[in-house]
Amino acid sequence: MNLPTEKVKVRKSSAGLGLFANTSFKKGDLVIEYTGEIISEAEANRRGGKYLFELNDDWTIDGKGRDNLARYINHSCKPNCYPELSEDEKQVFIYAKRKIALGEELTYNYGKTYFDDMIKPLGCKCEKCTK
Repeated sequence: MNLPTEKVKVRKSSAGLGLFANTSFKKGDLVIEYTGEIISEAEANRRGGKYLFELNDDWTIDGKGRDNLARYINHSCKPNCYPELSEDEKQVFIYAKRKIALGEELTYNYGKTYFDDMIKPLGCKCEKCTK
């Protein structure tokens, strides 16, 4: 599925680069798809990296390509988006959890394992944790 990328914009955020709304979104709106190469869990473990999105116990999306704008969505402990798998578990879509204003940074919760392994050791930089 190709979604219009003019609805989002990459720019500097408190956590490095982030993805921001270039339009407003209503609760439940489809924001963007997380795209990339679908690889086996074993290959994901071999490659490592920050842009791996686990689909299930067997498959992972390697979203490291710069054409995957969803890779710039940062973690938040109080997110405004959420990821959802397609029925066939081969795609990940990011939806608005609530109304999102023009210019607002897009965030979702990366989950406990990623948080504990990658974020917690360096300290969470989300808006909720830095205020």
